Amino acid sequence: MTKFIAILIGMGALANSAVAQSSMTMAESVVELDANGDGVMTIDEMMAAYPEMTADQFSQLDTNGDGALDDAEMVAGQEQGLIPAPASEG
Repeated sequence: MTKFIAILIGMGALANSAVAQSSMTMAESVVELDANGDGVMTIDEMMAAYPEMTADQFSQLDTNGDGALDDAEMVAGQEQGLIPAPASEG
């Protein structure tokens, strides 16, 4: 029973590490794509990085309607398959 609990704890730690790595990678990619360094992605910045993106797609990602994508909206968009994963995630 103790070995089973230790294995579960280890698996949880690995899962948390993978999630943190994914979020960190997305955060790093946002910094690289954020042309003016304001911490959010405008439609112009997104279209420069993803030329196939339309205004409608951007609006779908912009869940709070402020005209920019914050970290949470970027991560959610990636998780939903609306934003391609950063190349470093393979």
